[in-house]
Amino acid sequence: MSRNLRVDGARLWDSVMETAKIGATPKGGIKRLTLTDLDAQVRRWFIAACERAGCEVRFDDMGNIFARRPGRDNSLPPIAIGSHLDTQPTGGKFDGVIGVLAGLEVLRTLNDAGIETRAPIEVIDWTNEEGSRFAPAMLSSGVFAGVFTRDYAYSREDRDGLKFGDELRRIGFQGEEPCGVHPLAAHFELHIEQGPILEDEGKTIGIVTGVQGMRWYEATVTGMDCHAGSTPMHLRRDALAATARMIQAVQATGLAHPPDAVATVGLIEARPNSRNVIPGEVFFTIDLRHPEDAVVAAMEAELRAALATIAAESGVTLNFERIWDSPAVHFDPGCIAAVERAAAALGHPARRIVAGAGHDSAYIARVAPTTMIFIPCEKGISHNEMEKTEPEQLTAGADVLLQAVLETDARLGQDAKIK
Repeated sequence: MSRNLRVDGARLWDSVMETAKIGATPKGGIKRLTLTDLDAQVRRWFIAACERAGCEVRFDDMGNIFARRPGRDNSLPPIAIGSHLDTQPTGGKFDGVIGVLAGLEVLRTLNDAGIETRAPIEVIDWTNEEGSRFAPAMLSSGVFAGVFTRDYAYSREDRDGLKFGDELRRIGFQGEEPCGVHPLAAHFELHIEQGPILEDEGKTIGIVTGVQGMRWYEATVTGMDCHAGSTPMHLRRDALAATARMIQAVQATGLAHPPDAVATVGLIEARPNSRNVIPGEVFFTIDLRHPEDAVVAAMEAELRAALATIAAESGVTLNFERIWDSPAVHFDPGCIAAVERAAAALGHPARRIVAGAGHDSAYIARVAPTTMIFIPCEKGISHNEMEKTEPEQLTAGADVLLQAVLETDARLGQDAKIK
């Protein structure tokens, strides 16, 4: 293992900026929803770049792409570097993307240095991490880890009624290999923090020890749509007015469990959505998160009771369904230690941190030793076209990733168990 080896930061940055053109928005972000034509375009770009780097590329029946650089012993499971290329509707240039492209840069750097690792190294693009088109999030890594079935994933529909399985076939990325049969020796993921802690503390590297628990819900409030001018206030069953109170209850639930709880309503649709009609139905989503599963469960119980009370008082009915439950995750101590040693050896200020957002690594940790590396993003802004990180920060994260992967490979070479 060479502690002097460094990635080509300029080449990595150029790759990020080149892929940012695919789905670029006028405000400088990216709209590249999963399984759209733009997603297919960036996938083809990634495959071509990996093949130029000497990789064998294939994809499984969930569209997860595996780009493998051979090692001396190709009977060993690969050490994986994985993240995602899909974005939010108003996403930034860095969320997810840098984890895939930094993996590509690691392979290019190894090629430049003529280094042959013992185990194969793979870069993975996990399908539908964001969940912004097909809920829930992390869908394909979830199938890989056995959390979801393939049939469940294929049946998921977007807001236009298009199914995941049909769209996967349409863009030509339904592979033959069953998702989940692909063994991994370890899995590393580089990502922007998506929060303000590293920037606030002047740290360059976040050593991620786990991911907080999170649950997603879908709620439909049904009242009665009536004429806005001729229906007295006391006789209304206004679904939107009731929903407004429910949104306040979601906010109160998050505030009731300081300092780590968060509770969010991120999507709302009022129907019939006419200016002179009292809304008769409202659909909205809820996102609850906390590092402790017991607190998330308590938040859910409190919220269910509060929403039921509001519905009864408002004369509306409520359908409230939990659609996703991702328990808190604790990453692998051996992989964490490799990242910690790499950051120290490279002289980067670092701290341990728990991920507040969901990531594919949360599911992959169920089937392989896993951890993540965070780098700062300006003001903690993410899922936003203003998302920003600096070239030197990205380079530092990729260097730590490279060294952590090389250390893991060296330990495999010594027949040491990853702990």
